[in-house]
Amino acid sequence: MPTLKNLFAHYQLNTGDPSRAKKFYKALFAWKFEELKMAPGMTYTAFDTGSRESGGGMQTPEDFDGKAAWVNYVQVADVKKCIAKAAKLGAQVVVEYQPIPDMGGFGIFIDPTGAMLGVWEPEKKAVRKPRKTKRAAKR
Repeated sequence: MPTLKNLFAHYQLNTGDPSRAKKFYKALFAWKFEELKMAPGMTYTAFDTGSRESGGGMQTPEDFDGKAAWVNYVQVADVKKCIAKAAKLGAQVVVEYQPIPDMGGFGIFIDPTGAMLGVWEPEKKAVRKPRKTKRAAKR
């Protein structure tokens, strides 16, 4: 079986009415919500869908234009390279690489057909090397 990569990893609802959206999705899907404090004055609402592979959130972006919309994020190995390649292929970059401390980073673009897509790169955890031990001397 081929190795799966570039799966959808995160879903985000941009909305001007997060309270109403939470009420709706809690009633519809029984999602659980958690308020996360981000930058000063900004709250991000994470939601638990019950999936181990993906999760989601909602917010009212600073540049919100009043049209609620879902943005889906595909997991990639390197957001900066992916955004650069998308731009070369004709995409309009909306958000360059944006780090999220202790989590990873993301970018957003609009493809040549007008569809918006985000890319997500989880934080790379330091790989611990096994400690070398001296073997016990033979008796």
